[in-house]
Amino acid sequence: MQIQVNTDANVEGRDELTGRVEAEIGAALSRFSDHITRVEVHLGDESAGRSGGADMRCVLEARPAGQAPVAVTHHAATLDEACRGAAQRLKSLL
Repeated sequence: MQIQVNTDANVEGRDELTGRVEAEIGAALSRFSDHITRVEVHLGDESAGRSGGADMRCVLEARPAGQAPVAVTHHAATLDEACRGAAQRLKSLL
């Protein structure tokens, strides 16, 4: 299972964040790793740096082998929370 992390221009600390996100998503979806060819992670700050509530977004798009891609979205106050929430949603969907 390949994990590809994409961020928008408003997300800081991309290198460190990429490592954390890959580990989090890999652990959360490990039982599906033989059936998923790739997971694309799209991270963004919808308020572009302004303070606010749940403005961090994580979109996960999984590509199961031989099936149509599936995607989930989760918004939270931090990117880590958004990734955890999206991973839980994707686990439920799969």
